[in-house]
Amino acid sequence: MRSFMGRDILSLNGFERAEFEHVFAVADRFEPVPRERRRLDLLKDKILVSAFFQASTRTRLAHESAMLRLGGAVTGFADPKMTRAGDFYQESIKDTVRMLEYYGDVIVMRHPQEGAPHEAARWASIPIINGGDGWGEHPTQVLTDLYTITRELGGVDGKTFVAVGDWRMRTMHSLAYALTQFDTKLIYITPDEYVPDDRLVKEVQDRGLHIERAEHVNQVIDQADIVFIEPVVQPDYTKGRDERGREVAKTPANYVVDNDVLAHAKSSSIVIHSLPRMDELPATVDGTRHARYWQEAYYGVVMRMALLALVLGAAE
Repeated sequence: MRSFMGRDILSLNGFERAEFEHVFAVADRFEPVPRERRRLDLLKDKILVSAFFQASTRTRLAHESAMLRLGGAVTGFADPKMTRAGDFYQESIKDTVRMLEYYGDVIVMRHPQEGAPHEAARWASIPIINGGDGWGEHPTQVLTDLYTITRELGGVDGKTFVAVGDWRMRTMHSLAYALTQFDTKLIYITPDEYVPDDRLVKEVQDRGLHIERAEHVNQVIDQADIVFIEPVVQPDYTKGRDERGREVAKTPANYVVDNDVLAHAKSSSIVIHSLPRMDELPATVDGTRHARYWQEAYYGVVMRMALLALVLGAAE
């Protein structure tokens, strides 16, 4: 297994099973800290730089909370309009990152341009963590998803995932890559215009993932151990923000997971959603035995604590 110290976390493509297991084990060690509202001093001499060129609630604040729980400090920006990258000069990723690396010890970046964190990693001498790049990937979110499943269901192996939503989504891509390292089945449900790229499907199938498509969530809900939901009504993830000037369409029934759908699910199945949500996951689901997306938000802090401690050499 490769060392995590000084390492960029850019993609789950090529992430090995032993690496997943190691990150989860480190997360288990840190889990009591946020639960007990405590702080450590492991990273008291370190600074996290948040470089968010695109809107974020959970990803940015979970990383920042994780850093603070570990005793570190945080600086950065949450709106590119407040930086030279977003004003008249449109400063390049290279120039921006070569400055940011002098302001901290690790950078977490979200960017509307697919591949931007990878470009940043070419120029930075400190670790880059991908907080979501356009339609590309979202590795820390899917690590959180799988850690949540491990904590709630005892493991990932032997589980059937029903993934409902837009398969252009970066979370879907990271999920498919991640599941190649486990003994799982993935059933996806998506509109024709949002089906996964043929190359992605072939790649993950060649690595042993059982992946198939269904037309309606009702057809397969009884098979699901995990219902993995993303919207099918989406903003344009290649833009920094969506200044809405039109009405947003409603989610077709095929892709809505509500109480009527869950009435046919296994009693042990869980629903996860990276959030934010719209009408694809009604609030009435929140009080059911299936809902785990609030726990997932908590585990997101734990997971980021593990990653930050590992890449900064405070955990082995």
